[in-house]
Amino acid sequence: MTKITIFQGDITVQKVDAIVNAANTSLRGGGGVDGAIHRAAGAKLDKACQRLGGCLTGEAKTTAGFNLPAKYIIHTPGPIWRGGNNNEEQLLQNCYQNCVLEAEKHHCHSIAFPSISTGVYGFPLKKAAQIALQTLIKSNSSLYITFVCFDQQTYRVYQETLAALLN
Repeated sequence: MTKITIFQGDITVQKVDAIVNAANTSLRGGGGVDGAIHRAAGAKLDKACQRLGGCLTGEAKTTAGFNLPAKYIIHTPGPIWRGGNNNEEQLLQNCYQNCVLEAEKHHCHSIAFPSISTGVYGFPLKKAAQIALQTLIKSNSSLYITFVCFDQQTYRVYQETLAALLN
């Protein structure tokens, strides 16, 4: 069974094999989690991301962790919420599935996720938490999965959603 823990904190300080970056499609850094990861990892991350040539929404690409405690950063551009009729739910599910595949490809044992697309991309938090947690539970991955929630509201929604799914 997939092991999932949830807590509130800073994803850039997680001592895991891989952290997930809620990236934009250029992979060149931005605001929120993406900007924090780029700042903490250092300038070499931007150069590595340039070489990757971007990434499609829902896909995932991996770089080294550089100045982070994590060995890898798995970059996945989440969908921008446009009302729910533009395949946003499937694209978000793809983000989580593809990150797990990338982590397994790099022989990771642990991974830390942010709440993908729920910041400036506007994906409804409760719906995003449901998709994220259901997808990861169904993946039946042997990865030790941590959700690192930026704020108290996100933490509470993920905790409540996980509890409901496991009951």
